[in-house]
Amino acid sequence: MNKLLEFGRKAMFYVRVLSGYEERRIRSYRLQLQKRLQQAEERKVALRKMPEQMILLQVRQMVEEMQALNKKLEETETAIDEYFKPLDKEAEIVMKMQLEGEEKAMREMVKTMQSQALLEKAEAESLAAVKNSDANQDVQEKAPTSTTQAEVR
Repeated sequence: MNKLLEFGRKAMFYVRVLSGYEERRIRSYRLQLQKRLQQAEERKVALRKMPEQMILLQVRQMVEEMQALNKKLEETETAIDEYFKPLDKEAEIVMKMQLEGEEKAMREMVKTMQSQALLEKAEAESLAAVKNSDANQDVQEKAPTSTTQAEVR
């Protein structure tokens, strides 16, 4: 019985080989193996790229977060500028008023100093005139005495 089963199996195998069925089955099996190998290689490459992709993904996320933070900072700066604009204008007005007051005080000081200088100059001229007149009087008084002394001799 075993021999009969063995003979039947061999006969079926020959029939399949002759009909081409076995060859097609072998080809399809080989194609399936190739597809599996290719998919395994693709998964392998994908796994190798996975750390790079993770790093790139994290870098992108960090860049997006930084851009969002920069945007928030700019918005905050503009809000602060808007908030302090009236204060800046008031400070500018106060500064202008102070500068104008200082300039006015400086002008008054210059005028006062000029008038003081003119007074001192006039006083110096009057003193010089008084000294000149005293010197002229002394010269005139001394001149007759010297002539009188010459006459006495």
